[in-house]
Amino acid sequence: MLQTFAILLLFQTLGEVISYALHLPVPGPVIGMILLFGWLVFDNRLLPVIQHSVGELLKHLSLLFVPAGVGIMVHARTIGSQWLPIAVALVVSTWVAIAVTALVTRALMRKPHAAPPADEEGSS
Repeated sequence: MLQTFAILLLFQTLGEVISYALHLPVPGPVIGMILLFGWLVFDNRLLPVIQHSVGELLKHLSLLFVPAGVGIMVHARTIGSQWLPIAVALVVSTWVAIAVTALVTRALMRKPHAAPPADEEGSS
């Protein structure tokens, strides 16, 4: 578990450094998560190390919504006075996300699939 936390913090720190150095509007932890995903796509040797511990962390993911709920309660008056722009932003961003997902899915479905390698033993 400690090794998993070290790996996650390493990628989060790398994301923070990149975000700060390049003045990106994306939070460092998001960049770190993208870096970790990229690492796992190209080299999955980390997967067995972090798989069990990350699974345990994901079981308690709902606890991460507590700060968001507290933020909504603290800023309820502001949210109440700005409900229309917030609602429009939510609806538009949801539709954009659905459209982008559909376009990416369509593009990936059109991509030709590589033929599986021939079994050399059975072909003799």
